Amino acid sequence: MSQVPNSDALDAVFFALASEPRRRILDVLKQAPGCNVNRVCEAFDGELGRFAVMKHLATLEAAGLLIAERRGRDKLMWFNPTPIQWIHERWTSEFSAYWAARMTRLKYGADGADVTPFPQPKPKPRRRHLG
Repeated sequence: MSQVPNSDALDAVFFALASEPRRRILDVLKQAPGCNVNRVCEAFDGELGRFAVMKHLATLEAAGLLIAERRGRDKLMWFNPTPIQWIHERWTSEFSAYWAARMTRLKYGADGADVTPFPQPKPKPRRRHLG
């Protein structure tokens, strides 16, 4: 990713994703990219009022999960998955490399090719905390 988020940015993303209505709003934006506030409100007909939906939209926008553009009186919105990608990369990239190597070895082994495994790193000694 081009930008590494700071702790406050990640906190805002986790806070935004912690709310079920906000996750549902992201689902609406994913299914109907470029929709306006009225379309999002329709998805919550009878559950949430317009004011509550707009507060949730503001939280999502502050977290960077929503991109908005004004066109006349309309505010068009799109889901921005980049902050979720930051979270994914922060905690899964080391595992992805491991499993990619394992799958490559499996593929070449299944194809009958000679596979020369890389040396495995030695496990780091665990520190004991005296309590």
